[in-house]
This record gives sequence, structure tokens and C-alpha cells, in this order.
Amino acid sequence: MKLNQSIYMAMLVLGGTFFTSCEKDFLQRDPQSNVTAASFFKTPADLQTYTNGLYGQLQFGHDDLNSDNISNYNASGEVDNLVRGTISQNNYGGWDKSDWGSLRSINYLLDHVGTVTGNQAEINHYIGIARFFRGWFYFSKVKKYSNVPWYGSVLSSEDEALYKGQDPRADVVNHILEDLQFAADNIQANGGNTRITKWAALTLLARFALHEGTFRKYHDELGLGNDYNRFLKIAADATSKIMTEGGFSIYNTGKGGEDYRNLFSSNTLANNKEIILWADFDQKIGRGNNSHTVFDYTYALSKSLADSYLKTDGTPVAANNTLLFTQMFANRDPRMMETIGYPGFVQTGTTVPYKIKATLGGLNQIKFYPRATELIQGWQLNFTDLPIFRLAEVLLINAEAKAELGELTQADLDKTINLLRKRVNMPNLDMGVAQDPALAAMYPNATAANKAVLLEIRRERRVELACEGLRYDDLMRWKSGMLLQNSQVGMYVPALGAMDVTGDGVEDIAILASPSDESPIANLPASVKAGLGKYYLKDASGNNTNFYLTNGTSGFIAFTRDRDQPRIFVEPKYYYRPIPIGQISLNPKLKQVFGWDQ
Repeated sequence: MKLNQSIYMAMLVLGGTFFTSCEKDFLQRDPQSNVTAASFFKTPADLQTYTNGLYGQLQFGHDDLNSDNISNYNASGEVDNLVRGTISQNNYGGWDKSDWGSLRSINYLLDHVGTVTGNQAEINHYIGIARFFRGWFYFSKVKKYSNVPWYGSVLSSEDEALYKGQDPRADVVNHILEDLQFAADNIQANGGNTRITKWAALTLLARFALHEGTFRKYHDELGLGNDYNRFLKIAADATSKIMTEGGFSIYNTGKGGEDYRNLFSSNTLANNKEIILWADFDQKIGRGNNSHTVFDYTYALSKSLADSYLKTDGTPVAANNTLLFTQMFANRDPRMMETIGYPGFVQTGTTVPYKIKATLGGLNQIKFYPRATELIQGWQLNFTDLPIFRLAEVLLINAEAKAELGELTQADLDKTINLLRKRVNMPNLDMGVAQDPALAAMYPNATAANKAVLLEIRRERRVELACEGLRYDDLMRWKSGMLLQNSQVGMYVPALGAMDVTGDGVEDIAILASPSDESPIANLPASVKAGLGKYYLKDASGNNTNFYLTNGTSGFIAFTRDRDQPRIFVEPKYYYRPIPIGQISLNPKLKQVFGWDQ
């Protein structure tokens, strides 16, 4: 629906033009204007128009930056700076207008909805949408800061609550549950999957409840571990409702990996029964995204992620394997070749196989990369639709919640994990699966009645949801932040010299000690040598380049910055972020948590 001029002007007033005095202005009442709440909120149609403006707050990802799924991130991210000790309360940039501004627009509607007359169910639908967004807003704040002040209405400059301290996490979480439960109970079930529906609200409720339940279980520093089962039960119940009543199904036309690919590189998701909520991008109106920049830009994926993919017989690859790039994709879960660029992958708009870059580690992300030239229009614009919530995540939440509760059965696995495996023709997960020592070492604190199955569910979640922006949160809630201390690596290099990386038997790239020593490729035919992409461990001046090999002249591609600047994850401090010292100066009632005042 298009905004009429008066509504649009009102939303500008509501949205951000009032940031004029102090850092708390973004929670205060609007300045006087000729557009008033009384004239704005009259009918459910007005609520619809207003809530349309909230959809810009939807959060979705197409990468896993800041997690162990990434081997190298040239433009340093927040977590990269965190583990190198460069973030402190003195320089952290959170807790400002950009952090809190969207809350105000949500509360403004909820404060003034009482002036609306009409069908109460319709009114409650739009109240539910506002509370959906407020629940999501506070979910992100609790993940970041744990204890935050709860604001359930717009404040005036004279309101003492403007300068109150944080409310306890438990209280804020209960408010979030109330918001999301109201949303799930009152938002209509139908309306199109680019709109918030009952099923989207239930999915967010389930995602939140799983996060809070597992966070409380594994984070003893909170002192809330005696209440985690309540949240896991909410997650299991919400997902069960979606599974039995929502009418969704796993997208499976019998094409295996291609079906999985089409969830992330399609020009439309309109008729896909797996998609609960999606972002619509349309070339006709010039509305696009830049998800294609995941390929060959500033990062690549990690060997740790690659090793998570099972072999086609359902068994894991050997720990610390030294498979060559041309070997590692053979007889593996098809989702691997739909996530990581494989030998012979042809970049859209070209006709020759892509030669991987050693400087990024070699394992390029191709999930979310469009395969049709007409879907890409320049470096920053493509027109693939992007999933926000899909049934696969719902199934994974259901299985994990029941495993953590000790209630999981083989029938549950068959209705969840095994539907995902069936799509890509992988063997079923069985309740009697043997525990993988590599997974046990990765998650030493995991506990469940059947720990082996719980760990396999975590593997399945990592594989199925790779690059969808959820991996970092998973590590945080499982109290697995120590994995971020590891320097992630890329592909294996057996020796200095030339390598075939396209799978045609002809050498394509060469990794060499320096430009002054090309002896390892001296005997190659001139035609081959002329086509090599050359990468050096040291530049012409003798300085280290951005990568090295873990064994000196062989090994996995690793990154010089990790070698020169050690990564240290401080528990429990780094599971949270500091409140900037400037905000505490403005409001001394705000208190740092878990050592951030040091």
C-alpha cells in the first residue's frame, strides 16, 4: 500500500527528525506539529499504513560474518576486534540513537491505538504486528547487553524513567514473551508471506524461546538456569503448531542440491511452501539487494564449516583431514556444493571456471549467489528474493528443543531433521547414532539425555542454516564462544608451487615463497605458466603478505593477522557488549555487566 502525503509527513516526524539535544531524545515525545495522533490513528487502515513503515526493521542475513564459519574477514568486524581486545567501554559505539530509535516508532503506535475504532480483531492484528517488532527489538538488545531498560511507551523529556537503570534480564524477557505471545495469538494467519502472519510470529517466538532456554541452561553466570525448561517447552510447542497447522512443507521436487539452492538464488519465492516470511526484491521497481557480493569480496568460508558436511554415507570426514581442494567435495552432502564454491564453478556472466584466491583462503561462499545473469545489475544490486523465516529452521528448533528437554524420539527426528536430509538424498539421522569425537571436542559443555543426537542436531543446524546469519548467536547461546578464539583456516596446500583448482587437471594458481623465487613452477609449460594466478607468502620487499601456510611451505591457508595478533575470548565478559562510558556519564544508573567496567 502506498502512503498518502499526510501519512508520509507524519511518519517523517515520527521517524527521526527529532534528534536535536541529548542522547536520550530518541525515546522522548514528538515535537509539536500539525500532524497529531488524534488525526492520524482513526481506523484499522491507518494502523495498516503505519505498520507498513515498521517492515524496514526486519532482520535477515546472507552471511555468517563474526562466526567460525568464516576463515578471513579483511574488513575487520566487531567480533574480530573483540577477540583482539580492542573493544572497551571507552570506544564502543552502541546504545545510541541508531540502537534505540526504532523502539520509539513502535511504542508511538501502541500509545495511541486507543483512538482507533473498528473491528477489534483487525485492530488487535496490527497491535500484534507492533508487538512482534518490539519483541524482536528487545530480543536483539538482550542478546547484546543482557540487562536493558524496558520502555513500554514513549517518554517525555520530564519522565524520570528516561534516566532509569537497566531492568533485570528476567523481567525484560518476560515482557518479550508477552509481546510475542500476543502477536502469535492475534496476528492473522493469512495475508501473504511478505507480511507478518501468525506463523511468522510463532517462528520468532520459537527462535527467541530456544535462544533464551539454551542460554540460561549453559550460562551459569546469569543465575537463571533453574528456569530454562520453560522456554524450551515454549519453543517446542510453537514449532509443533507451525508444523501441524501452518500448511508449510519442505521444498523438495526431487532435484536434491538444486532444490536447496533455489531457496537462496531464486527470482521469486512467492509459491514456495517452505517459506514462512520472505523479502521481495523486484527488478521492475528497482528494489534489489547485494547478496551476490558474498562471492569473491572480502572473505571466504572456513575449513571448519567444510568439515561439518557429512559424507554421502552419513559418516563424518576424518578430523584434521588434508583433502585437496579438488578432492574435498567428492561424495559429500550436496549442500556443501551449494554453499561453498567447488572446482569448476562458473561465476555468473562468465563462461570459464573460477580460479579461487589464496588470499581469501579458497573456500568462496556461493550460497545466495544468483545463477542467472539477468538477476544481477551492477556490483550493489541483484533481484533474488531472500528468505527471512523458513520451515527448515522451525524443524531444527523443534528437534533441538526436544533434545535439550530429553523428550526427543525417532518419530520427532523423522518429522524434522530427516525431512531436511531427504531433500538432498542424505541418510537419516538415527537415535542410536555414535557420538562424533570431533563434535564432542567442539562442544564439551553440551548435556542432554542423548548427547550424541543433540550434537548431530547442532551439526545439521550449522549445515542447513549456513550463511543465514544465525551461527554467531548459536555459539553465544551454547556458551561456545571459545571457538571464536580459534584462527580459522582455508584449503589445504601440499607444497609450494602450482595447483589445479578447477578440476580439469591443469594447474591454475601457484602459491610461492616470494616474487624472487619462482623455482617451483620453473618446469611448467609456458602456456600453463602464463595462465597462473600467482600468490606469494612475502612481497617483493620481503614483508609478509596477508596469508601463510600452517606448516611453513605446506599446510592450510591461514592469515597473518591471526598469527601476529592472538585471538583471546574472555568468558563470560565477551558474551555481552559494554555500555559506552559516555552513556553512563549521562545516566549513572546504568551499570556495566560481567567485567566491562574494567
